[in-house]
Amino acid sequence: MAFNASQDPRTDLRERMYIPELLRGLAITTKHFFRNMFGTRDTNPQVVDRTGMNLMTTVEYPEEKPIYPEGYRGLHRLVPREDGKPRCVACYMCATICPAQCIYIEAGEYETADSDSESAVIEKYPTQFVIDELRCIVCGLCVEACPKDAIRMDTYMHTPSEYNRQNFVYDIPKLLKGPAVSHPSDPWNKRDSSAEPHHVHKEAHTRIGEGHEGHADHVKPAQLGAGHGAHAKPGAGHAVVTQQGPIQVTKFIK
Repeated sequence: MAFNASQDPRTDLRERMYIPELLRGLAITTKHFFRNMFGTRDTNPQVVDRTGMNLMTTVEYPEEKPIYPEGYRGLHRLVPREDGKPRCVACYMCATICPAQCIYIEAGEYETADSDSESAVIEKYPTQFVIDELRCIVCGLCVEACPKDAIRMDTYMHTPSEYNRQNFVYDIPKLLKGPAVSHPSDPWNKRDSSAEPHHVHKEAHTRIGEGHEGHADHVKPAQLGAGHGAHAKPGAGHAVVTQQGPIQVTKFIK
C-alpha cells in the first residue's frame, strides 16, 4: 500500500526519520542493479533502440563503437593526387579562415626547369602542413574554404588518445591518407591542345578603363551582341573596355 505523506512532516515520526523513503530508494536501486547484472544485454549500436531486461545504454568502447551519422566531421586528412603528392597548393586559405588558428603551412616553389607536368602548372606546394588537433574546434571551415579539395574530414574517426601533447600535432606524413582524388578541372589534367570554345560567354569578363564608369552588370544582352568590334559614340554614355572592344553601357537611375 502506498504511503501518503502528511502536510506537516514534523508531526509524523516516520517522516522525520526518513525510513520509508530510504527503504524505497534502496529497493529501486537494488532492483535495477540485479536486472542489469544478470539480464540479457542488447548490443545494438543505436543505444536508444535497445530492448531486453538489461537497460544499460553505456557504450563499452572499444569493444562497442557507435555508428557515426553521414556527414560526420571526423579526423582531418590531406587528399592525395594520383601521383601520391597532396593536392594542396599552399594558398593559405584554410589557415586564414581557421578560427582556432590550429593550421600552420609553409610554402615552397617548384623549380621552373622541372619537367614534371604538375610542377609546370602549379607554382607552390606545402613544405610543411601541420594541424594541432588539440586546438581544432571541428568547425569544418577549412574544408569549405579549400579551392582544390585538398583537405577533408571524411575519415569517420575521432581524434585518438595519445600519451603526450606532441602526438596530437599532425604533419603531412600523418595527414596524407585515403584514396587519390582527381577532378577534370585540375590544371594538370587539362590537355595541351585545349582551346577556347566557339560560343560567346553570356557574361563577358570586363575591365574598367581609366576615366570610365559603369559595370558589366548594366550591359544588356542585345547591347553586348551589337557592341562587339564597335566603338562607343562620344556623348552617348560611358564605355566599358573588354577584350572585344568598347561596348555601350546604359546607366540606370533607381
